[in-house]
Amino acid sequence: MNYVDWCIEQHRKTNHFYDRYLPYEFHLRMVNNVYEDFQHLLDGEFEMKTGDKVSHPPFQITLRDACRRASFGHDLIEDTRVSYNDVKTELGQEAADIIYAVTNDKGKNRKERAGDKYYEGIRNTPGAVFVKLCDRIANVQYGKMTKSRMFEMYKKENPEFIRQLGYDINEYNVYGDMFHYLNNLFND
Repeated sequence: MNYVDWCIEQHRKTNHFYDRYLPYEFHLRMVNNVYEDFQHLLDGEFEMKTGDKVSHPPFQITLRDACRRASFGHDLIEDTRVSYNDVKTELGQEAADIIYAVTNDKGKNRKERAGDKYYEGIRNTPGAVFVKLCDRIANVQYGKMTKSRMFEMYKKENPEFIRQLGYDINEYNVYGDMFHYLNNLFND
């Protein structure tokens, strides 16, 4: 089974749906579509040496490859019955580290689940800001399309969200195009 099918299967096994009625695969494919649109921003960032099952025995895996895997697996630890080690075995350590970083902390509400420590982990994990932006853009696109109440929540959260991810309009950011795209989704 390839990694895409494995990720989809983990959500199926837990009867996990998107927006209560869509197979979760719908969301995973939306996130991957955003990845496809912005993957060029990952070019030349760096390569990682690895020796795990996915990329054995040591050779270079690009950040782009790790982010592609993580785009499909970003909700595995948070929403299915798999552990970090399961994800590492199936998708590789680089993707597992990204997925771990974007996995919400425990908490009684959204603010507790996504606090300063959570965002620090994202900022400090190569590729995690990119994958988190892919996820948020996909959610906002869907919320806008369906006129969901979640769209307004994302709009309200957006200034703090982009600040926490380290975006400053006055400074260069490799993911600047993604931040601009996200902001523009709220302007139409």
